Amino acid sequence: MRILCLTHVPFEDAANIGEWANLRGHALTYTHLYRDEAMPAIESFDMLAIMGGAMNVDEHDRYLWLASEKDFIRQAIDADKKVIGVCLGAQLIADVLGGEVFPNDHKEIGWHRIRLTPQAAQSKVFSMLPPEMMVFHWHGDTFSLPPGAVGLASSGVCENQAFRYGDLVLALQFHLEYSQESIEKMLTHCGDELIDNPYINTPEQIRNGYDNIPQTTEWLYALLDMFTQKPG
Repeated sequence: MRILCLTHVPFEDAANIGEWANLRGHALTYTHLYRDEAMPAIESFDMLAIMGGAMNVDEHDRYLWLASEKDFIRQAIDADKKVIGVCLGAQLIADVLGGEVFPNDHKEIGWHRIRLTPQAAQSKVFSMLPPEMMVFHWHGDTFSLPPGAVGLASSGVCENQAFRYGDLVLALQFHLEYSQESIEKMLTHCGDELIDNPYINTPEQIRNGYDNIPQTTEWLYALLDMFTQKPG
């Protein structure tokens, strides 16, 4: 499988999605939007992975590539490509499909539990996951479910943590893909966001949660294996 990864900042890459792709023998290529790299042809990939970033989905004047990225995501969906988005990537998918993206009541940063919805049990991709999961978060915005989307997970402070749109589009607000190195990069580049708030971990709390990473990586691999499985 040919996987194209869209990145928005230098310090957020495919992380353990890349490790999974390598283990499964998939070809992973990048388009670095922050370098103003041109989008490839839609025919050049089978799966699109859209990563996180510090910008908002409506900052078109500041990030001139955002509008063309949204058009590209829409084209990929219309071409029946597999599309997965994480954090900002999930918000971009929601926006493209007609959902609203807006500031959450609280920023959610660090290790917090999510709960799967009853609909998740009927989802092939989520059916093998436990009903509650301790996962990593780093977001201030959230989204409403686009028309036709099925909500798959929520947390105590964020109603919509994941959704699917048909069988080929998956949006995750949380980060199963982060490695310890990924989180350390976030602490370096975005650590000023760690203010006193009940839903924001301290750096010590974040690092104390590194023993969760083997489990979140296992969940990521299981999810991606199911998501990329051929019908039948």
